[in-house]
Amino acid sequence: MSEYDVVVIGGGAAGLSAALVLSRAQRTVLVVDARHPRNAPASHMHGFLSRDGMQPGDLLAVGRLEVRNYGGVIVDGEVEGARCKGSGFRVELVDARWVTARRLLVATGLRDELPDVPGLLDRWARDVLHCPYCHGYEVRGQRLGVLGGSPGSVRYAQIVRQWSSDVVYFVPSGCLSDEERAQLVARAIGIVEGNVAQVVVQDDRLHGVALDDGRLVGRDALFVPPRFVSSDDLLLELGCGVDENGWVVTDSTGQTTAPGVWVAGNVANPRAQVITAAGEGSAAAIAMNADLVDEDVRNALHEATIRGFC
Repeated sequence: MSEYDVVVIGGGAAGLSAALVLSRAQRTVLVVDARHPRNAPASHMHGFLSRDGMQPGDLLAVGRLEVRNYGGVIVDGEVEGARCKGSGFRVELVDARWVTARRLLVATGLRDELPDVPGLLDRWARDVLHCPYCHGYEVRGQRLGVLGGSPGSVRYAQIVRQWSSDVVYFVPSGCLSDEERAQLVARAIGIVEGNVAQVVVQDDRLHGVALDDGRLVGRDALFVPPRFVSSDDLLLELGCGVDENGWVVTDSTGQTTAPGVWVAGNVANPRAQVITAAGEGSAAAIAMNADLVDEDVRNALHEATIRGFC
């Protein structure tokens, strides 16, 4: 089959959740999944009610099975492009296959761009972390560090402080305002000013943070606010509008400014956790089905008129 009611691009929590709802609504659904989930390096996920501590890959495996049990089709692959075809879309896969869809849901997520500090990437999602709500409990009470210097990183350090009384904020010299410095001191957050040279690992564990002047500050875990980069190439190709920060504009259901195109998860919401992304996928699916019903009614009326029934 090459004609679908909905093609879902991205098979993470958002995409699979949408596919599940749509398949249960008797829609024909294809999920195209590149199988590069953002949280693949993480050993466990947290904050997902009834699934706390589950391995991310296990959640996706169960989700795939559930979608298939309701008739949804899942293929491993990538989308080369998509373009309007009549009132729907032609979706081209990288292997030269193509399918048509009445509606599109893009759930391609984002990628985390880390500061150019040697050692960070190797420890990512192990003891170099980005989300205190995802990982803070597991490192509670330990010697924590926060790599600062980016907008909002002082507040980020104040949030990390919730999980430990021993927090050090690393920041380039001259970056802190008097107010920010006072806020950090007020909550006993240590301030280390200078340029971070690398993270130091011993026995496959984070040992500390080395500065370029030779100082070594021992830490057990390091929180790093990454730069979020949306995987939105397809959405831009389809003409979806973006806001002043470059993120795709949506309504409350995930519908974009491009007719027939919805989004869910991190591709448009950088702060969506797994449970949030799944919820967004469900909300988008319900809205998409309602939109398809409206089109079904219009088509039925048109056919009835042609046949002289109306």
